Amino acid sequence: MTRLYVDSKQGILIEEGDGYRYQTTCAIGRKGIVSAQEKREGDGKTPLGCWPIRSALLRPDRLSHYSFDSKALPFKLEKIKIPWRWVRPSDGWCDDSDHPSYNQPVTLPFSASAETLWREDGLYDIIITLGYNDSPVYKGRGSAIFLHCSIPDRQTAGCVAVMQDFLQNLLLRLQLGDSLTIF
Repeated sequence: MTRLYVDSKQGILIEEGDGYRYQTTCAIGRKGIVSAQEKREGDGKTPLGCWPIRSALLRPDRLSHYSFDSKALPFKLEKIKIPWRWVRPSDGWCDDSDHPSYNQPVTLPFSASAETLWREDGLYDIIITLGYNDSPVYKGRGSAIFLHCSIPDRQTAGCVAVMQDFLQNLLLRLQLGDSLTIF
């Protein structure tokens, strides 16, 4: 079991497992942190709490040097233990709190407001979806709260972001039942 903690005051993500501990710098929401009850769509804040790891979304054209071939590079997709799939150019995430698909993946173009998951800036080359506001979904309490790749010196819109090399290594250790605690 992997335990993940975000120390929002220090700006670090700590990963602990059986016999190891890693840490790295991380970015959080550009407007800081907020309790889950006070979190609002578009507020730029990261919700405090313990959020289960749900799945991973990977951009195939950016990760094409990874392989299912056991003789290939050290990063092996078949070693990923959480559900995952490739991101497609038509993938989005509904952020319209009045829509029935709010805080759920959608196909673009979409009839309501939705975030595009196929980005050119590299932030979403690896996305770890978190169980924030998803079971049940509360209207207006925030959507698309992910653990994803970071860009140096850039805060997020409410997610947690770390460098891609840390995230791709973490991806191989995650399993269902793991969670990310933000404090």
